[in-house]
Amino acid sequence: MSIYGFTDFAILKEIGKRLKQKRLEKNISQKDLSELSGLNRSTIVGVEKGKPFSMLTFIQILRALKELDELDSILPEQGISPLQLAKFKGRARKRASKSYK
Repeated sequence: MSIYGFTDFAILKEIGKRLKQKRLEKNISQKDLSELSGLNRSTIVGVEKGKPFSMLTFIQILRALKELDELDSILPEQGISPLQLAKFKGRARKRASKSYK
C-alpha cells in the first residue's frame, strides 16, 4: 500500500515504529536514548507509539541515534535547474505564484 493511503496518524505510528526499530538495531534502551537526546523517556515512549511529536523532537532523536544524515533522503537539497535560472534571469525563485491554465 502506498504511504498516500495512510492517515496522518498512521504515518506517525509508522515513523515511531521505524525509530524504535533503529533504536533496537543500535542496541540502545529508551532510557539511554532519552539521556542521549535530552528528552524525557515518556517522550520517547510516546514517539514510538505514534503519538504526535514536534520536528525538534524528531531531530533530537535522529541526532542521538546518529542518523541525522537520513534527513537528506527525506528532503534532499535542491539546486536550481538551468532552465529555471534562465527563466528567472539568474535569480532564484522566492515565492510561488498562481498557476493560470
